[in-house]
Amino acid sequence: MAGELRDNRGRGEAEWSWPAIHPEGRKFGLFAAGIALAVLLILDWEIIGWPLLLLSFGVFAFFRDPERVVPQGDDVIVAPADGLVTLITQVPPPPELQGPDGAGHAGLGAEPVTRVSIFMSVFDVHINRAPVGGTVRRVVYLPGKFLNADLDKASEENERQHILIERPDGRPIGFTQIAGLVARRIVPFVKPGDIVAAGQRIGLIRFGSRVDVYLPQGTDAKVLLGQTVIAGETVLAELGRQQLIEGVNQ
Repeated sequence: MAGELRDNRGRGEAEWSWPAIHPEGRKFGLFAAGIALAVLLILDWEIIGWPLLLLSFGVFAFFRDPERVVPQGDDVIVAPADGLVTLITQVPPPPELQGPDGAGHAGLGAEPVTRVSIFMSVFDVHINRAPVGGTVRRVVYLPGKFLNADLDKASEENERQHILIERPDGRPIGFTQIAGLVARRIVPFVKPGDIVAAGQRIGLIRFGSRVDVYLPQGTDAKVLLGQTVIAGETVLAELGRQQLIEGVNQ
């Protein structure tokens, strides 16, 4: 369902509201709250019950699903995850995203491209969003280890899921959901053949993780190492735009 149109001339409405809790997380929050209430009301163990009740609120907060205003533009690639940009490096795309598939749809090349890695702590929103609009061509799940998602080798060794979206102009954009030290499950919301809009929810990773985005050749990142980005709102790059961007830590 399309959201309300907002622009830079004041059209639209702005109001604060509690973020929704994604259905995937409600069962975990209710389970934690049930245990806490049982400890408090039945066993009367307040020293344990109150921390458990506080933990249940934390579980609900982890699965919060706030609305986002997605910037519009034919060449815009938006951040697929909330979190900290921890790596920007030149690497070949994963083999699972390279080359055409059996149906004749193009994949990524084997040449090195810019990979932007976004690390999500347990305090970040963990709903992942499509960096571009188009047709989902590949969803490839790979089991693996549960190393610290902040490590570079997590891209090749951890449990992960590769997704390839073909834009309306035929250009493919690939990204990868990576489970981390605490994360234990990647939950997809899309499958091959689905048509998605930029910023649309495409999945989540439970309890701390990382998302890698592979920018096409000739495209530089518009974010910096150490920058905090917002899924569906922060512009990660613009197709075909190369520019050195510098910032100063303060």
